[in-house]
Amino acid sequence: MKALIRTSLFLSAVGWMAACGTGEQPKTIVISNPVEQARQELVSIPYADFIDAFGADSLFNITDKESGTEIAYQLETKGHAEPQNILLHVQVPASGSISLIVESGAPTPVEAKTFARYVPERLDDFAWENDLVAFRMYGKALEGRPDDAQGLDLWSKRTPNLVIDKWYAHGDYHKDHGEGMDYYSVGQTLGAGDIAPYSDGTVHYPKHYRNYEILDNGPLRSTFRLDYEPWQVEDKTVSVSKLIGIDAGSQLNTVQVTFTIDGDGKLPVALAVARREQPGELLKEEDQGLLGYWEPEHGEDGITGVGVALDDGTFDGFEDLPSQYLALFTADNGTPITYYNGGAWSKAGKITTAEEWFNYLKAFKERQASPLAVEIK
Repeated sequence: MKALIRTSLFLSAVGWMAACGTGEQPKTIVISNPVEQARQELVSIPYADFIDAFGADSLFNITDKESGTEIAYQLETKGHAEPQNILLHVQVPASGSISLIVESGAPTPVEAKTFARYVPERLDDFAWENDLVAFRMYGKALEGRPDDAQGLDLWSKRTPNLVIDKWYAHGDYHKDHGEGMDYYSVGQTLGAGDIAPYSDGTVHYPKHYRNYEILDNGPLRSTFRLDYEPWQVEDKTVSVSKLIGIDAGSQLNTVQVTFTIDGDGKLPVALAVARREQPGELLKEEDQGLLGYWEPEHGEDGITGVGVALDDGTFDGFEDLPSQYLALFTADNGTPITYYNGGAWSKAGKITTAEEWFNYLKAFKERQASPLAVEIK
């Protein structure tokens, strides 16, 4: 297992001290927002670029130049021994920008807002969460049991605290004790936005994941990989690897999935969400690559919204099965596909209606299409 949490980076003040000594204006980080919606999210700067600008060897902190607010950050390793990026948790006004300054000194410790781990004590689950929502994938030990299920499970939270370890420890997470619960039913579906080959009305499920690797584990982003053994999809042998990341403050995961198809070629696939017996509300936008579902109310448990979005592309169409709603497209051998999946819970109080949930999905897609621009100058 590779997991790394760092809240500070040993960098020197060489860069800015040299600038001050020569009368040169110290460098700043300018982050610009090209869309007309205020944003609070992570922005990534290549580690090498940061070092080139600000030097190396001592503690540093980052603050908003105008407000003086300290900016939380994380070093992202992507599974390497050395940092690859620095992730900044920023707030940027609609169609506006902020300027950040880097100064020598110890940063305020960053509270962990994301977490992921293998859960051997619960039949090989792999679970992950942020300050808004939690998820799990089922493992090998669940296969063949009466309670076996296939897709992505969603846990409903109404606390910013991390709860995975606590809930697994007491085991009573199907009841809300004030922090949330797991009432989402996956069954023999793709659950809250998982992916699988699909043809002629049949979802070709793999066996559960076989191997995992944690690449980064908070405090602001957790990323891991799940690998699946090959299985037969009609006349093709197929395997899949899923690289999944979750950021603080996001209702959705980022998923990069790569199918390996024996003999090359293409593979029809589906992203899907579980369908309930009672009617809910649907968002289907083929040209935008969006599928959203606001489920019917689940008694006193509230309402769950789920959804999927393609990063850069459109769906080939939609199909409704009795047990799930599918968004269809085509995967190419060895070519990564990036999409987003996740959900929201009405009782958390942040998103309480179908309109709010669908607007969130649309706004999220707009942000992904127009990322924050970063310049060191």
